Amino acid sequence: MAPEKDFEIAIIGGGIAGATLAIALKNHGIKCQIYEQGHAFSEIGAGVAFSPNSLSAMDVCDKNLRGAFEKVATHNQWPSKKNVYFDVMDGTPDFYGRDQTEPIFTLENEQGQNAVHRAHFMDEISKLIPIETCHFRKHLDSIAEDEKMEKLRLTFHDGTSAEADGVVGCDGIKSRVREIIVGEKHPSAKAKYTHMYGYRGVIPMEKAVDIIGEERATNSCVWIGPNAHILSYPVDGGDTYNMFAAVCDTNEWPDEDHLTLPAKKEDAIKDFANFAPAIKKKLTMVEDNLDRWALFDLGDNPVPYMHKGRVAIMGDAAHATTPHHGAGAGFCIEDSALMSAILGDERVKKPADVEAAFAAFDASRRERGQWLVQSSRRNSELMDFRAKDVGRDLKKIEKEMKERFGKIWNYDINGAINDAKGDLGKRLAKMSRA
Repeated sequence: MAPEKDFEIAIIGGGIAGATLAIALKNHGIKCQIYEQGHAFSEIGAGVAFSPNSLSAMDVCDKNLRGAFEKVATHNQWPSKKNVYFDVMDGTPDFYGRDQTEPIFTLENEQGQNAVHRAHFMDEISKLIPIETCHFRKHLDSIAEDEKMEKLRLTFHDGTSAEADGVVGCDGIKSRVREIIVGEKHPSAKAKYTHMYGYRGVIPMEKAVDIIGEERATNSCVWIGPNAHILSYPVDGGDTYNMFAAVCDTNEWPDEDHLTLPAKKEDAIKDFANFAPAIKKKLTMVEDNLDRWALFDLGDNPVPYMHKGRVAIMGDAAHATTPHHGAGAGFCIEDSALMSAILGDERVKKPADVEAAFAAFDASRRERGQWLVQSSRRNSELMDFRAKDVGRDLKKIEKEMKERFGKIWNYDINGAINDAKGDLGKRLAKMSRA
């Protein structure tokens, strides 16, 4: 572990972004405190998949983080599917007369599908964070500089306050820190509805096998079709079948304060009325009462900057995305790796250097994060036969999806860190001359 530095960072939010940043900062000898509005570390949803870029980022953050992931990771259950990220299947009845048991094409990489149950992953990584640095039920209200402009003062909804030399907002899609940075009336202050929603479900694996067969139940698949798609992969060591179904919506979301609303199993089956009987049969497996999850993002109004002074945002707070690439959580970990490496640079020594570090982080990460938001939208259009100039052309769908996933998977994180440190050096030199 690196020698301890003479500044302290406040992390707002205790999800995957905040927790992995805390672990990475600790590895660099950087003091930090986490302020989470929930009563414990938590993540919304069931399964989450990680691709090669995010596993490389875990290694950069802390080897123990990768170890925690491996404890709870589930892979495709058939050895022949080792390198399969997703088999892309025809979800429509008699589409082009295809045999629906065979993939249209396969997305593959050297590590295949790596999935965890979010809660189990958070349980493992929270063990790597000193409990004395964790503060729960802390809903951030404001951030201000003290009279001497040395410390940042954080005030919380319960009337308490805290001080730090820098603040990193990891507080998700409804980020309060984002509002503070860009201003509450700025278009990017709040994420917007993408006119898509989803259903999530977890089912005992033996039940899924009985209904759709062992190959499709125990290995990762995505069924594409008109205005909707449905994906699945095993979690919990193969004991649980995790499913997510995404649907286009022409209506507005009725309640922007709540991203989930109650729904019935019959609603999901109706949304997939144009799909093959086998797909509708999958939906009969879920519980009778379930939630409809609104898919919001920052695609219409990306943030103009990811930091202001010694306050920064990362993860969903900076580039809230839809889940159609399965890369949002992985990009959070990429952010943690970059942020910790820049703050951990030996030239970042004192509180005044934190602003330059945040500026270098912003310059390194903003374009890639915002590209993901747009590419995730496009990937959904491809899978739902809505993409302009592509439609139902399977060859074009395959070509473009493989190119987009390749850009995610083949990220050179060490190269990005080296470039960011070069930029950091220029910024610090400029500060010293000022």
